[in-house]
Amino acid sequence: MEASSSGITNGKTKVFHPEGGVDLQGYQLDMQILPDGPKSDVDFSEILNAIQEMAKDVNILFDELEAASSPCKDDDSLLHPGNLTSTSDDASRLEAGGETVPERNKSNGLYFRDGKCRIDYILVYRKSNPQTEKREVFERNIRAEGLQMEKESSLINSDIIFVKLHAPWEVLGRYAEQMNVRMPFRRKIYYLPRRYKFMSRIDKQISRFRRWLPKKPMRLDKETLPDLEENDCYTAPFSQQRIHHFIIHNKETFFNNATRSRIVHHILQRIKYEEGKNKIGLNRLLTNGSYEAAFPLHEGSYRSKNSIRTHGAENHRHLLYECWASWGVWYKYQPLDLVRRYFGEKIGLYFAWLGWYTGMLFPAAFIGLFVFLYGVTTLDHCQVSKEVCQARDIIMCPVCDKYCPFMRLSDSCVYAKVTHLFDNGATVFFAVFMAVWATVFLEFWKRRRAVIAYDWDLIDWEEEEEEIRPQFEAKYSKKERMNPISGKPEPYQAFTDKCSRLIVSASGIFFMICVVIAAVFGIVIYRVVTVSTFAAFKWALIRNNSQVATTGTAVCINFCIIMLLNVLYEVALLLTNLEQPRTESEWENSFTLKMFLFQFVNLNSSTFYIAFFLGRFTGHPGAYLRLINRWRLEECHPSGCLIDLCMQMGIIMVLKQTWNNFMELGYPLIQNWWTRRKVRQEHGPERKIRFPQWEKDYNLQPMNAYGLFDEYLEMILQFGFTTIFVAAFPLAPLLALLNNIIEIRLDAYKFVTQWRRPLASRAKDIGIWYGILEGIGILSVITNAFVIAITSDFIPRLVYAYKYGPCAGQGEAGQKCMVGYVNASLSVFRISDFENRSEPESDGSEFSGTPLKYCRYRDYRDPPHSLVPYGYTLQFWHVLAARLAFIIVFEHLVFCIKHLISYLIPDLPKDLRDRMRREKYLIQEMMYEAELERLQKERKERKKNGKAHHNEWP
Repeated sequence: MEASSSGITNGKTKVFHPEGGVDLQGYQLDMQILPDGPKSDVDFSEILNAIQEMAKDVNILFDELEAASSPCKDDDSLLHPGNLTSTSDDASRLEAGGETVPERNKSNGLYFRDGKCRIDYILVYRKSNPQTEKREVFERNIRAEGLQMEKESSLINSDIIFVKLHAPWEVLGRYAEQMNVRMPFRRKIYYLPRRYKFMSRIDKQISRFRRWLPKKPMRLDKETLPDLEENDCYTAPFSQQRIHHFIIHNKETFFNNATRSRIVHHILQRIKYEEGKNKIGLNRLLTNGSYEAAFPLHEGSYRSKNSIRTHGAENHRHLLYECWASWGVWYKYQPLDLVRRYFGEKIGLYFAWLGWYTGMLFPAAFIGLFVFLYGVTTLDHCQVSKEVCQARDIIMCPVCDKYCPFMRLSDSCVYAKVTHLFDNGATVFFAVFMAVWATVFLEFWKRRRAVIAYDWDLIDWEEEEEEIRPQFEAKYSKKERMNPISGKPEPYQAFTDKCSRLIVSASGIFFMICVVIAAVFGIVIYRVVTVSTFAAFKWALIRNNSQVATTGTAVCINFCIIMLLNVLYEVALLLTNLEQPRTESEWENSFTLKMFLFQFVNLNSSTFYIAFFLGRFTGHPGAYLRLINRWRLEECHPSGCLIDLCMQMGIIMVLKQTWNNFMELGYPLIQNWWTRRKVRQEHGPERKIRFPQWEKDYNLQPMNAYGLFDEYLEMILQFGFTTIFVAAFPLAPLLALLNNIIEIRLDAYKFVTQWRRPLASRAKDIGIWYGILEGIGILSVITNAFVIAITSDFIPRLVYAYKYGPCAGQGEAGQKCMVGYVNASLSVFRISDFENRSEPESDGSEFSGTPLKYCRYRDYRDPPHSLVPYGYTLQFWHVLAARLAFIIVFEHLVFCIKHLISYLIPDLPKDLRDRMRREKYLIQEMMYEAELERLQKERKERKKNGKAHHNEWP
């Protein structure tokens, strides 16, 4: 191999490949730069010979044409030529057209008044704010750090002042080295082992055949959108001492806009504004009102008069809008590398996970729809629903005290048919499938995340580069201890202090959960009280469907309570700050865990009540169990409790997703529209003001204070609904899929057009959310086992078919074996045994002309004339034993399948593992070569200057 001393030879690295090669994919890798200084014990001539011998056995190909036409590009060089402001080609073109670069930059709102210094960060405050002294100290310290500053008042309100910050090259280089920012240092190498001629011929034939096939419609067209080409370079932590290793075409564009803003934000978080250990950082100034806002700028408008296909993208924001946030590309894959380049790795990982989750929902939605359609097609052949619809002679006991009338079992015909749509023979298979699906989804996401982390230089990032929170530094600056990894002193939190704070925080979480459970208890009381009220209602529609009306209104009230209890965000925030987490990721994980526990209990507590407690502890007619010895507990519908669970899940899922989508997009749209309306009213509709970019962004809505928490929480709760009670509602994956297809574009549109540009931050993975997903996957196995065994009638039907039905002892369980099941599942009650406060007002004479003597109810109990009246029958114990056995067998079987799948699917793809090892080896040789050539040049220069040299490297 040959390379220049600076690591650049016209954007190409020359590599010998004596046997040729084929077109391959390139990959990034982690590397270490060799230290400077002479080493007398190293013979570089031997190393060079070894490298040359190694090159003979390696088949390496460089894409020379691509390297010559598009050298390793900085981000700004990907833009439309009309918007380039920092390359020499663009400068010459503008000067030829009579307009210099600074003049053009002055008008686009992205530079200082001189048109040369790019705005890296914006601070906003009001002159009328009394915190003047703190701002002056803070801004004086900003200048002391080397940042350049310029102020400008708003065009519509002279009280608002914008502080524009620019980081010069020296400041960027110094802090980039401190923050271990990874930058490109060498063109990528394309490597592929030798292939036989026979395989090459097959590849040629396949490529010819593919030409006749239509292009993949879901992929973005890179021919018409050339800006989608990726940065094709290796990266390494930036070092000023080894700056000659890095590819620097232009110092102004070497660090992209997102990286520059991240460095400036890092500086601002560590600048003091007052004397004192806690008087530090921009966040505190934003909290106390010294500054109103702080944000990096968007890169211009997201709209353009010209077509992107003919004129190219005006800027990165415009490019993202056209190929990601536009509704016209809803069916295409997301340009994740562009998202990462503009918004940072953290937001890029969120959209990568969301896209992966949405793609994995397709098979789950298809199977769920199949289960539902199977129920529709077999509805006419269902023996149980037939018997319910034909049971006009079976009179059911009232479901509430006094006001509820007797009713025919056939009146619940519609509910029995609807129950069959969700509770049929395919339900158990679907529950097992969804448990396996959750495991496959998580295992393949780990593989996908590994590839993304490798491509985005996130391997080993967390251990080396995560920063301590300024609040933690300020709080514990007096106590320090040596970091075992870096060997440097850092603030230290005592164990007793940490434990005491955790105890207080855990007590707060427990209090929040108790508040939610109290709200659920109120819903239970509402249900038991209103069922009697609706039964005595004057409208016949509500009176005849009192249980459905009770369930529907209770679900809607529960949804309102869920949304109202969201105000406890502030409690979780206070508890998290009280803990004083050491790093930002620890803070986010702590806050996430608290809020998830609260929201999960808030959203699912009523569902758990309906699934496992509703109608289970009511007693029987004549001996009802009562709440506070007053209210009779609610019973299930004669057709079962599953219909209540389906209603709960369907209503909550649809309402919550609709509300979330409105709040995510509708609310910012209304806020931004109101801001524009106020501007028009103040300056007149006929006057058009051309706002600079900083004022346009200031008028947009800020990103949520909790970052991506709301986006993740919404999807994780949806994942819970999709898996935990999926046996009761097989259409949940389909609803989730339809919502997520919209959600991706809604979030993209919101980030690109409605929100200020968030600060680009790094993350290695989705954090604690992955552990929460694994927990939900385990919980889903348990809950689905209980739903099938307890909530649905699957087990009682199975026991009847094999033990008590016409096919008992024959080993069959078809529909013909279910004849008589409805009658066998109902017990007899003597009406004269009613308690005084439960005795209905009607005597049931409207059914047969004479007062009723007996009614039926759902249970397995002896008749009133037996030796033990209303005692449990043998069939009850058989059903109970079968239910417990099913739960144990189902859980163990599914858990074994889950663990087997986890074992068989490796976390890291084999080709990625081989790629990383191979390229680490190659890059090490490249670094030795670059260092050797630099030393040889220095030796030649010394010879020219006539300086003596001893003990130098060969």
